[in-house]
Amino acid sequence: MLTRRGVLAGALLAGPALAWAQQAGPVALRPGEVLRGRFVQERHLSGFVGTLRSEGHFVLAPERGLIWQAETPFAVRTVITPTGLTQRIGEEETLHLSAQRIPFLARLADMLTGTLARDWSALEQDFTLSRSGEAVAWQVVLTPRRAPDPATMPFARVVVTGGRLVDSVEMSRPGGDVDIVRFTDQTVSRAQLREDERQLLGGGGK
Repeated sequence: MLTRRGVLAGALLAGPALAWAQQAGPVALRPGEVLRGRFVQERHLSGFVGTLRSEGHFVLAPERGLIWQAETPFAVRTVITPTGLTQRIGEEETLHLSAQRIPFLARLADMLTGTLARDWSALEQDFTLSRSGEAVAWQVVLTPRRAPDPATMPFARVVVTGGRLVDSVEMSRPGGDVDIVRFTDQTVSRAQLREDERQLLGGGGK
């Protein structure tokens, strides 16, 4: 169960951080473009020895949503759209959250689409942003303006680093847990989503 939660945390937090950070470097996603790549997520749990590790691939489409597919240690697919979140293990739906019932999901979708449209104000309402470095090697630190709250602000700090694209995201939560997600094999294109991807992003969170 802890590993499943780690995968979900990666999808909920790394995906938006990935979108936010696109604005810091020279490459910013635009409507109609799709970002694809692979990830390795390591979760360090306070009080536990060792690291929970998962690997997989992702698809991020502005204004459509995020497909976060973990492949190891087991296959878990999480889809986040403006209407909500669904998670499946194989063909079984294991989690279903509607943005109408979970305020954080609605805010998450707003921040995702807002930042992809170069709207930093969507972040600056909730975070202080500290930028450093330059286009080829930059870092953005996001610190919540309010105390962390599991329902509205489930992390204490997010540190995003990259160059042309995002290289890594480190997410720290109030209890001492830390998730580190590293991205590889990333490509940005205007190629259309595959039919199965369109179905997932069109129906996720119904």
